[in-house]
Amino acid sequence: MSPLSKPAPNPIKVFIVDDSALVRQVLTACLDNHPGIQVIGQAADPLFALDKMRKQWPDVLVLDVEMPRMDGITFLRKIMAERPTPSIICSTLTEAGAAITLEALAAGAVGVFTKARQGLKDSLQQLSGDLIRQIELAARSHPHAMPRSAPPPPAKATPAAAPAEPAARPTGYATTDRVVALGTSTGGTQALEVVLRQLPVDCPGIVIVQHMPEKFTAAFAQRLDTVCEIDVREARHMDRVRPGLALVAPGGRHMQLKRSGAQYFVEVLDGPHVNRHKPSVDVLFRSVARHAGHNALGVIMTGMGDDGARGLLAMREAGARTVAQDEASCVVFGMPKEALRMGAAQSTEPLSKLSEVIIRYSRGQTPDKTAEAAK
Repeated sequence: MSPLSKPAPNPIKVFIVDDSALVRQVLTACLDNHPGIQVIGQAADPLFALDKMRKQWPDVLVLDVEMPRMDGITFLRKIMAERPTPSIICSTLTEAGAAITLEALAAGAVGVFTKARQGLKDSLQQLSGDLIRQIELAARSHPHAMPRSAPPPPAKATPAAAPAEPAARPTGYATTDRVVALGTSTGGTQALEVVLRQLPVDCPGIVIVQHMPEKFTAAFAQRLDTVCEIDVREARHMDRVRPGLALVAPGGRHMQLKRSGAQYFVEVLDGPHVNRHKPSVDVLFRSVARHAGHNALGVIMTGMGDDGARGLLAMREAGARTVAQDEASCVVFGMPKEALRMGAAQSTEPLSKLSEVIIRYSRGQTPDKTAEAAK
């Protein structure tokens, strides 16, 4: 730490677990230069880490996933079951790294910090600002021990060829098709799995924005597809929104809902970040308000910041049903709280009830309760 820097009165206590001595050294040096962060320890593997952490428990854990003796995911599951702690996963930005990282996010990690395979020291130093931001956000999160997952559904049959899409009716043709739009960020990988795996195959078409880096969303959607009865996949430009299918916006691209006659489809497009995000929940929700209106249900879920709140308000003003996840079940209550503050959400529901909300909505049933004012 610079001699001119004064430590914060209550610095964020960080513990680093990585089998690379270089990674531990560089990350410790980068973080120690920040007055609001204190590295209280480091270890080469989870078993050494646990002994040290029991003496002084960290506020945030920075964790590699591929380590000797005990892998990071097994360690994370143990931590989340015994003492849920905000954890950030260090991962290489590769296809294999994405799959492993998603397992970690499903196990309860609240963030992902990507590191390069080559030029490791330089890349870590360049990315230290991103890690510091993630640590600051993680320290404000409240991870939960999630209920045990139900066994995955039977393997889905793969059709020999995709069925032909019905011809679109002329624009302006009335439609009663319903659309569900979900927006989430920190804690959303776990939360979306809880919701989607409880939905039946006849549920309305679903469009999703989960704040996630490029190259991770395809693996995320694929993982959800293996544990859900409905089909889940990363959205492609001009994909049709249909019952029993959830489309996840690709990382690094925005996704918008459009309508052609009585059919909905998505546009996947580039563009500037909105609310510091790409994909942005606001971009999706505003398009749903414009093209689906009263035929839509909008759900804003756990996440930091305010992305999606204004879009949810636009949905409500267009006649859509709108819901916010409640504070007790959120890892971070930022996005739902902002939506409630604006009057965008008509009701709040715990995570465990959101799938029921979607099912009731698909059957035209009214909600059980109305929203209270944001506290």
